[in-house]
Amino acid sequence: MSRSRIPPILRPRLTPRYIASSIAVIYVLYCWLWGMPLLSSNLPAYTGPYSVGTIDIESPCDGRKTSDINFKSTGQPAFLLETVLFSVYYPAVKGAKSDKPKHLWVPKPLAITAEGFAKFAHISNFFTNSLFTVALWGLAGSTTIPANVDVPLRETAPSFEFTQHGEAKTATANGGFPVIVFSHGMASSRTDYTHFCGELASRGYIVAAIEHRDGSAPASMIMNVDGTQKPVYHFGLDDLDVGQTFGTPELKQAQLDFRQAEIEETVRVLRAINDGSGASIFELNPRKEGTHLASWTGQLDMTNVTLSGHSYGATGALQALKGAPCPERPFHGGIILDPGKSSGPLNHDVNVPVLVLHSNSWSKKHSIFFGQPHFNVVKDLVQQVNQRGKAGWFMTSLGTSHPSVTDAPLIEPTLLSWTTGSTIDVIDGVRMYVNVTEEFMLYQKAHRRSGLLALDVTHPDYDETSNGTQQMPKCYQRFWQIHVAPKSA
Repeated sequence: MSRSRIPPILRPRLTPRYIASSIAVIYVLYCWLWGMPLLSSNLPAYTGPYSVGTIDIESPCDGRKTSDINFKSTGQPAFLLETVLFSVYYPAVKGAKSDKPKHLWVPKPLAITAEGFAKFAHISNFFTNSLFTVALWGLAGSTTIPANVDVPLRETAPSFEFTQHGEAKTATANGGFPVIVFSHGMASSRTDYTHFCGELASRGYIVAAIEHRDGSAPASMIMNVDGTQKPVYHFGLDDLDVGQTFGTPELKQAQLDFRQAEIEETVRVLRAINDGSGASIFELNPRKEGTHLASWTGQLDMTNVTLSGHSYGATGALQALKGAPCPERPFHGGIILDPGKSSGPLNHDVNVPVLVLHSNSWSKKHSIFFGQPHFNVVKDLVQQVNQRGKAGWFMTSLGTSHPSVTDAPLIEPTLLSWTTGSTIDVIDGVRMYVNVTEEFMLYQKAHRRSGLLALDVTHPDYDETSNGTQQMPKCYQRFWQIHVAPKSA
């Protein structure tokens, strides 16, 4: 057969355009065959000793308003608590199989999340919303969360092992699984921290990651028991019917108050499950997940709950710790990750142990925060906790950037490293946060300092050592600096 009779597609000219198109087609085909997201990486498997399950719980609330502010366009309340939504990550029965598909990292409908991001960028219209939808689908539209959906909880709480200066220790978790309630940051959602939450679940913790509907998330779909649905999008000052004296500080406080109400509602639902109302929670859950919740009775340690949050969520967590522990907020500790530099003043009235972790970028950049360096404000807050007789730690995770605790660097490692300046391996970054969180949880349970938390101050200020401080052990030197710690016994 002469070459002239061969179809053009089978006798291509090796032009740059043809080569680029061929690579693109091969890449799409490869992703399709292996179930890979088009322009990103799959989330890694969890490394702890336990299988991980997850369920989405949406529970009706009493319809209380945390503010009298209304939307301009509809006149409806902007801060009305209709339902509370959170994802629970938990230690699951080993080998349990689910008949439900894994949760998508970007929940359906993807289009409302894309529109929410367009609203954040102040360019929301039909064209840009469609463009954002296509881009979001390409980046992470098929990415799934590794946890198994709606599988049974392990029947008994495990014991926890940890190492202190090379010596094996054991602390037994009595009275149910330790519980962590987690609050996400600005422009985030409950699914942005799934690896951090899932890793903790794989090590024996129950983590409830809240979806905040305070206008700080891109978008969220409210689902009601009667089957009705309503999207809630990001909103700002221009969307609200407020007077000239109501500005950004007042909006942030209104959002933080709403977040605190959602935190309290999450605790209410978790307590109801633990008290034996799991079947009722499942019946009222429009997400149709939680078939085994009736068996969760007495399996959650609700007498010693820890509150955690990142960025805006860290600021909100600090606010919710005021007056804790109390019936609505039974928090006996706080894990505070990069408390927000632009999310309002930080509550210093904290009377429970706290672990405050700064990413390297958060400590390194000098920022003025209400007239003082932000680093100094955080340092003073933790020192006050120690002065009250509670245990407080403040440290910097080296090589990390603000998003390092989120899933974003795991899904887009090259892009995030390039844009944020993070130098740590992305999996190592999350692992560092998980390890020290577990050490704090063990301190909460056994009141014994271990690992990193057993050390004294190594750097009174960022990147600054001085006489009288402890030398950082070699195994931690690449990863941590300790700025505040309780005095050794």
